[in-house]
Amino acid sequence: MKTTITNWTQDEFKAYVLLYAANCGHIEGEVEKEYILSKIDPSIYKKIHKELDKDNDYQSIQKILANSKKFNYSKNELKQLSSEIKELFLADEKFESIEQEVFMMLKKILTIP
Repeated sequence: MKTTITNWTQDEFKAYVLLYAANCGHIEGEVEKEYILSKIDPSIYKKIHKELDKDNDYQSIQKILANSKKFNYSKNELKQLSSEIKELFLADEKFESIEQEVFMMLKKILTIP
């Protein structure tokens, strides 16, 4: 089994969370890609996308949990991340049921108030 331990920076972690969210319906649209690239450096996007593509859902969740604890985000930082996840989901002007479920799940595992 792959390890959940990473040497990510906070930007790499943010990229992973946003990419995970964007791919929840197994389709990352151009609008979502553009949104993520407006928040993350293209080289980080490419690196993290390769890693996400190799991970299964369980591995992704474990990495998100481990890194959210590692970085010990403040409530304000978590709220900002939550806002960015929601903006990503709304980028295509739809907030589909799978996106709503993933959003709520991410809020729970990231312990966003």
